[in-house]
Amino acid sequence: MSGPLVLLDSAGLYFRSFYALPESMTSPDGVPVNAVRGFAGMVAQIITERRPARLVACLDADWRPAFRVAAIPSYKAQRVADPVNNIEEVPDTLTPQVPIIIELLDAMGLCMAQAIGYEADDVIGTLADRETDAPVEIITGDRDLFQCVRDEPTPTRVIYVGRGWSKAEVIGPLELAQRYGLPPRGEAYADMAVLRGDPSDGLPGIAGIGEKTAAKLISKFGSLQALVAAAADASSDVPLRVRTAFVADAKYLAAAPKVVAVATDAPLDIRGEQKMPTEIADLERVRELQERWDLGAPVDRLIAAITGAR
Repeated sequence: MSGPLVLLDSAGLYFRSFYALPESMTSPDGVPVNAVRGFAGMVAQIITERRPARLVACLDADWRPAFRVAAIPSYKAQRVADPVNNIEEVPDTLTPQVPIIIELLDAMGLCMAQAIGYEADDVIGTLADRETDAPVEIITGDRDLFQCVRDEPTPTRVIYVGRGWSKAEVIGPLELAQRYGLPPRGEAYADMAVLRGDPSDGLPGIAGIGEKTAAKLISKFGSLQALVAAAADASSDVPLRVRTAFVADAKYLAAAPKVVAVATDAPLDIRGEQKMPTEIADLERVRELQERWDLGAPVDRLIAAITGAR
C-alpha cells in the first residue's frame, strides 16, 4: 500500500470530538464516551480518505513543557488547574475518556508516539522533519502546525480540520502564502506568530502588532531575524512604532521564538509499528472495549477502514 505518512494531533482531535458530540453519549454505566466515539469515527474517515501507508497518533506527554515555561512563564498559565502538579484544566467528563482512546488505539494496532517533556506538536514536528521517503500529512485543528509545511526535501501538508472534517483544508506553502500574505515557507508562519502572539496560549505578542501587520512585516523583510536586525539599524525603513515596540518588548521578543517553534529533535517514544496494519492487532479486546463502553458504529467503521472491509 503506497501513501503518505499521516500524523494525528490526537489531543486536538479528541478535544474537538468532545465538544462536537453530546455528552448524552454514554457507556451502559453512565460514563460519557462522546470523545471516544467521535475520535474513532474521525480516524476511520482519515484512513479511508487519505489512505496512509503509515500513521502515527501523536500524544502530549507534557502539555506545558518546562523549557517553554522557563522562557515565558505565562505560557498556557491560564489553563493550569493544579499549579503544584502542572495539571491542565480539562472537562471532568473528558479526562476518563482519554485512557479509553489510548487503549482502543493499542488494541487496533495503531502506532502511538510521545516525547517526555514535549507536546504532541513537537512529536509531529520531529517525525515530519525526520521523514525522507513519503509525503507527510498532519491532521490537526491547530494553526500552530502550519509552520511545518514545506515542499522540500519532503512535501509536508497540514490537513486543517478547524471547521470539521467535512470542511478540511489542505495547507501547503502556497496556501499559506495566499491565506496570510506570507513568504511560502512554514517558518514564516512561526515568525508571524511570534509578533502576533496568541492569548489562548498566554503569548502576548508585540504590543500594537496584529496578524495583518505581522504578516506584512515578515513578507517585507523575509524573516523575523531579518526584521529584528533591520529594526536595530537606524537607517532602515522599519516604522518607528515597530522599533519602539521591539525595544519595549525586547525580553518577550528574545524568548518567544523558541516557545513558538515546534521542536524537531524531541526524544521520541514510539509504541508500535508506523506501517498501517491490514488486520486488527487484538480484535477480541476491541470488541470488549466496544461492548463495555457502548462505542457502537464508530468502532465498526474503524475496523473496516483498517482491514479494508466494505
